[in-house]
Amino acid sequence: MDIKSFVHKKALEAKEGAKVLAKASSKQKNSVLISMADALLKRAKELIAENKKDIKFAQDKGLSKALIDRLTLTDKRINEMAQGLKEVAALPDPVGEIVKMWQRPNGMTVGKMRVPIGVIGIIYESRPNVTADAASLCMKAGNSVLLRGGSEAINSNRAIVKVLRDVAKKEGLHEGVITFIDIPDRDAVMEMLKLEGIVDLIIPRGGEALIRAVTENSRIPVLKHYKGVCHVFVDRDADLKMAEEICFNAKVQRPGTCNAMETMLVDKKIAKIFLPVMVKRFKDAGVLIKGCNLSKKIVPSIEKVEDEDFYKEYLDLILNVKIVDGIEDAMEHIARYSSAHSDAIVTNDYAKAMRFLKEVDSSAVFVNASTRLNDGFQFGLGAEIGISTDKIHARGPMGLEELTCTKFIVFGNGQLRE
Repeated sequence: MDIKSFVHKKALEAKEGAKVLAKASSKQKNSVLISMADALLKRAKELIAENKKDIKFAQDKGLSKALIDRLTLTDKRINEMAQGLKEVAALPDPVGEIVKMWQRPNGMTVGKMRVPIGVIGIIYESRPNVTADAASLCMKAGNSVLLRGGSEAINSNRAIVKVLRDVAKKEGLHEGVITFIDIPDRDAVMEMLKLEGIVDLIIPRGGEALIRAVTENSRIPVLKHYKGVCHVFVDRDADLKMAEEICFNAKVQRPGTCNAMETMLVDKKIAKIFLPVMVKRFKDAGVLIKGCNLSKKIVPSIEKVEDEDFYKEYLDLILNVKIVDGIEDAMEHIARYSSAHSDAIVTNDYAKAMRFLKEVDSSAVFVNASTRLNDGFQFGLGAEIGISTDKIHARGPMGLEELTCTKFIVFGNGQLRE
């Protein structure tokens, strides 16, 4: 079978799965999700064995340590995947929720109800845990999912999908509720993007190049998860110990994620006190520091940052540092270089904190907290499908509600249009 026919067949399977899932009760969906979680734990050794094949491939290919970290499955991460499914099962089902209702002068009652989107195509790279997260969220919101992971994780993804589909079949759901395009050829993605009328929404998760390619070629609406060029601004009125902990967490805790800090902005009033201590701690953790001219005068050992570096999403232990002349300068820098993902201020000045919240145009803006907290679990949404930097339909972590749309419902007793 050629690639076009193969992808079309998979999409039709997902379409059939969506029809069945749209009728499923909350109780049935929750039961299936819990059974899937248990199955992942029971078959963890099988998943890790397949994942090792992908890790070897990645190492042979010379991928960075950060990307290999995103790819790696451990018992802990499989436990987290399983827990994610159980947490989604415990969340309220948005499908069928009446958002609001109002009565018209003619006695007709109009309302809006949440309904599934249908078939959601997920195109993603590296992280196999996305397979389980995407499947669980889409299923709970009544959607089938058409998955296309990267070639570097094909064995891991194939194994996870097999576990989930086995459970779906056993529990009486159509296997098409979770469908995986398990061929690495990039032409498969291009064919997937042509399936208007079968696939209802495309969500790409991965590097900027992938997302731009999907957006430029898709005939289907795309909900974008663009790169994370995230900032932390340490204000002159910050608690410097708190700022140190927040900045360290934002960069070092897991640098290969989209909500990790890529640029630290430091108010010049406290730079001589804060910067030497912070740079030493970063260097002890293996972080390569690139700084502006003022930063280099304070800590000469750091490398010089170039203007183009401020646009980069490193996804690694590399950090830009810039000294700024207060909050105005900091916000101007963020407006110019930020990808509108996650940006934070550390300050004890209430007025400045509120100004930062109002004026910084990102999907999540933080006061005295790490950018690493921009996450569906951390926000209480359960597993997320991604973090949207779009402004239409969904913005920020996309949980269950963001995977539904609404339709108008009307109750009448014989009303006619005059």
